Amino acid sequence: MRTLNLGILAHVDAGKTSLTERLLQAAGVIEEAGSVDAGNTQTDSLALERQRGITIKAAVVSFPIDDVTVNLIDTPGHPDFIAEVERVLHVLDGAVLVISAVEGVQAQTRVLMRALQRLGIPTLIFVNKVDRSGADAARTLEGIAAKLSESIVPMGAVRAIGTREPAVTPFEAGDPAFAASAIEVLADHDDELLVAYLDGLDGERGVSPRRLMRRLAAATRRCQAHPVFFGSAITGAGLAPLMEGITRLLPSATGDVDAPLSGAVFKVERGPKGEKAALARLFAGAIGVRERVRYGDDLEGTVTAIEVFEDGAAVRRTSAVAGQIARVRGLNDVRIGDALGVGHRSSEQQFAPPTLQSVVVPREVGEAGALRGALVQLAEQDPLINLRQEAGRGDLLLSLYGEVQIEVLQATLEADYGLEVDFREISMIHVERPVGTGSAVQFIKQAPNPFLATVGLRVEPAPLDDGVSFHVDQSVLGTMPAAFFTAVEDTVLLTLQQGLHGWQVGDCAVTLTHTGYYPRQSHAHQRFSKSMSSTGEDFRGLTPLVLMDALKEAGTVVCEPVHRFELELPSDALGSVLSLLAGVGARPGPATVHGATTAVEGDIPAAAIRELQLRLPGLTSGEGVVECTFYRYEPVRGARVERPRTDHNPLDWVEYLLHVKRRV
Repeated sequence: MRTLNLGILAHVDAGKTSLTERLLQAAGVIEEAGSVDAGNTQTDSLALERQRGITIKAAVVSFPIDDVTVNLIDTPGHPDFIAEVERVLHVLDGAVLVISAVEGVQAQTRVLMRALQRLGIPTLIFVNKVDRSGADAARTLEGIAAKLSESIVPMGAVRAIGTREPAVTPFEAGDPAFAASAIEVLADHDDELLVAYLDGLDGERGVSPRRLMRRLAAATRRCQAHPVFFGSAITGAGLAPLMEGITRLLPSATGDVDAPLSGAVFKVERGPKGEKAALARLFAGAIGVRERVRYGDDLEGTVTAIEVFEDGAAVRRTSAVAGQIARVRGLNDVRIGDALGVGHRSSEQQFAPPTLQSVVVPREVGEAGALRGALVQLAEQDPLINLRQEAGRGDLLLSLYGEVQIEVLQATLEADYGLEVDFREISMIHVERPVGTGSAVQFIKQAPNPFLATVGLRVEPAPLDDGVSFHVDQSVLGTMPAAFFTAVEDTVLLTLQQGLHGWQVGDCAVTLTHTGYYPRQSHAHQRFSKSMSSTGEDFRGLTPLVLMDALKEAGTVVCEPVHRFELELPSDALGSVLSLLAGVGARPGPATVHGATTAVEGDIPAAAIRELQLRLPGLTSGEGVVECTFYRYEPVRGARVERPRTDHNPLDWVEYLLHVKRRV
């Protein structure tokens, strides 16, 4: 059988988990579709998911459609858990993007579609909830064409929409109206098909229904067309055409089973006894029980067990092959994003990073160690929380997306680890970027350098969103042991977590320009003496001082997260809303008037979104609607925000050396 690894994605509450249940029932895997409200769905297996009625973790379930085994991955819809979606995207063959026929295209829908398009993932669109009051097929199609993609091909029509018994009628490939609609989209990339269609209008041979569907499938797999299906996950209306579309229009998994192993880990789970299991998509080769497998950064482990997904269950197997998703046990140090074998480790981030941070503290004295251990395990499952312990106070700090994620983390720590915790000091994450080029150097045995090391560094701006890169100048290559180069690089990356104003420094290139050291020496007839020989500790101690001197010469600018907003409001409220936008630091673009309704787009500091959301209903009689999505980091528009330092402050030589030299 062919295999298709399929993602179900949507804005929260669009009905993707309900759609998953209905697909499982239609495939005969379960007798009755579960309900999110009842908490008995297959993919929302966590107790917390069932209590809250939302998907928190991506889950895999498998079912057959004709000769295709579909590995379906249900993903969270709430933006606080976008990190789960991030990891899944890189292992998909195709996707179904679910949109509510009532709410239409929403903010998260646009974010997801942009990511699917960037990665070139073939995507079908399923317009759900046609049985709900307020459902509107025409309006939803207009929204999809305007906000997601113009290359849409409706695959059916809905009668009695908005009632409890809607009827979905799939279009036949031979229907002239459907053929004209499909060819209008396909002709942008298929001149031959357009010519054949026009010839058919003149009585020539034309385009056969079979040929049209082949070309539509080919265009869908190239992401040049997005077929749109209508239905209801609750009633099952329109499900059969969607299932046919999944198998006929989306590509199957490919991969040479005889090639070297190549896979990607997209999820890490822990069993009741703390044992790890890695969920991995295999792109090439095979993996077997008792085999030694390379993974991550030059690690190796012996596979102790393998499970693959079949007919709604994870089944023990002795091996898994290219195209399959497998649960692999025995790789004790495996992390999310690790490659298995020879590749497919993706570091390109598709969604915005977390923009909030908070300190988490245990309510009971003496549980700090247990809390840290629990958070280390949770960080394995979600690396974007970026667990870190501040050097000065020892506080445990997490990066976060929002309040729902905080509530889930609190509940998880209490339910799974028996820890009651509080989150405090929730604040917006800022970053620093260098604005110029700066250099500094300290030579060995020259005041004020007390370390047996020479370090020179140059700091300069890097392209936006390029992160931090470390380079070694050609002139100093091979001038000292490799361990000292590593000590400098590691310390540079650690030190840049706090810049001139206390925020993490990004989009920065650092080059090592000067080196020097004393080789291992000893007094006469005595053993090795640290007082006469350079050690890694000397380079780790000196590097922060040199780096901060170079950064001071370069200068940095503090940047805040900025979101794009889309605002719809009554036209008579435009003046008061524009005043509000100006007051909170937003930058609106030109207003577009559609009769009694006006639309405004622009950007707004993330810190001001809450105030906009609170005041908008009062200014628009409750009719104003705003959607915000992360845009980028920009220089702070108001007063610069400083963050208290928690390190030994390498900006102040005296304070720093009092701490470091005492420790050394």
